[in-house]
Amino acid sequence: MAADDAKQVIAGFWDAMGSNDFEYASKWLARDYEYYMPQTKEYFTGRANFVALNQTYPADGIWLFNVQSIVAEGDISVSDVEITDGSLKVRAVTFHTLIDGLIHRQKEYWPEEYEAPAWRKDFVQIVKSAPF
Repeated sequence: MAADDAKQVIAGFWDAMGSNDFEYASKWLARDYEYYMPQTKEYFTGRANFVALNQTYPADGIWLFNVQSIVAEGDISVSDVEITDGSLKVRAVTFHTLIDGLIHRQKEYWPEEYEAPAWRKDFVQIVKSAPF
């Protein structure tokens, strides 16, 4: 798959997620879709589980997705996305494996923000949003 085509698939998926219609968003997933979150060791398969998990997530409002970047090479893509429901604010770094134009696998990390170590203060500046 060409990198531009893969980027379009991933952009379409995140756009569909922004509709908060997770049945609709699942159309970007292969029937034998697999999801893994290494930080919690959670794994599930299938579109139905994707829809159920997202529909039952205890959100405080509608989900908003701000795609920071998508990088693609062949059938592998990585996206960096800011996600919020109004109170929860997270960043998801997701590795996508595409097969036949659909997302077959996602490995997703939700890294926690943390305070910058004091020893680095002479070398860096703290910014409110990503500079690139």
